[in-house]
Amino acid sequence: MAIVGGSGFIGSNLADSLLSDGEPVLVIDNFSRPGVEQNLEWLAQKHGSHLGVETVDIRDQASLACALAPAKAIFHLAAQTAVTTSLADPAEDLDVNLKGTFNVLEAARRAGMPVIFASTNKVYGSLPQIGVREADDRYEPDDETIRANGVDETIGLDFCTPYGCSKGAADQYVLDYAKSYGLPTAVLRMSCIYGPRQFGTEDQGWVAHFLLSALSNRPITIYGDGKQVRDILHVSDAVAAYRSVLARIDDLKGQAFNLGGGPRNAVSLRALLSEIAAMTGRDIVLRHDTQRTGDQPFFVADTRKAEAALDWRAHVSWREGVCDLASWLLQHRLQPRSETARYVA
Repeated sequence: MAIVGGSGFIGSNLADSLLSDGEPVLVIDNFSRPGVEQNLEWLAQKHGSHLGVETVDIRDQASLACALAPAKAIFHLAAQTAVTTSLADPAEDLDVNLKGTFNVLEAARRAGMPVIFASTNKVYGSLPQIGVREADDRYEPDDETIRANGVDETIGLDFCTPYGCSKGAADQYVLDYAKSYGLPTAVLRMSCIYGPRQFGTEDQGWVAHFLLSALSNRPITIYGDGKQVRDILHVSDAVAAYRSVLARIDDLKGQAFNLGGGPRNAVSLRALLSEIAAMTGRDIVLRHDTQRTGDQPFFVADTRKAEAALDWRAHVSWREGVCDLASWLLQHRLQPRSETARYVA
């Protein structure tokens, strides 16, 4: 089993799950993101010789094809992941996210291997067609069905920002390779995934970023008014979905699924910050800036298609998951101190 981008946040958690079940895993990564070597060291210490590693950049088509040749399936998680970075350097964003995905698909096509691709809710754009109204601490859709169930896969693609374009085009290439070549591929359009092994920066991994900032007494910048709503999904539930898709790939090939916490795990930025303040006992210093390009006032994934097709659901509630992540961050990302005891919701 090959995990392209396997030293990253989701990739390392997925690798750990597979390895723990006795499945050999090949991690393919260029290790360009600072800190990911810590995830690889953790995997190597825990699983030893069952873990294989190849240092390859997905933009290097020949080296990638050679590295992937022994695999029987590919989880493709490698990407340039930040909207802000894509705006600053759209050429590299295109090269990594679209050309890199094309290289993965071509290697898989030659070998006839399944590909499970990590896409994003950003393929739906800023969702201007969904009218929203203000509630106490959040935006909520005017449409009652969307308010109850979230945004489903039929909403229509509407790329916005270079990141949305590159990931959206890659998403469509992955689906087309099932149509054009019969390759067993599937796409998971992820909402906000969080959990252990996440680095958490202002540009990507905002749940961990909020927690790290609060625990370190650093100010947090909110872009917009903080009433934006997202459904957050614990990484253990995301991993279960990825594995379920692969197990059913012959029946599901050529399909895209929204993957998020769903309405049960929908939370506004303001509500999450209030929960973190109460959980940590810290006064959080907030700064405000203008809303960022392409931001969605409301995105909650309608996961009913995934639930039915995968026999899957999100099990970790967002409060429980945030407590879990806070404890992990204190132990592994911050200096050990008396606060390393697990938080209780």
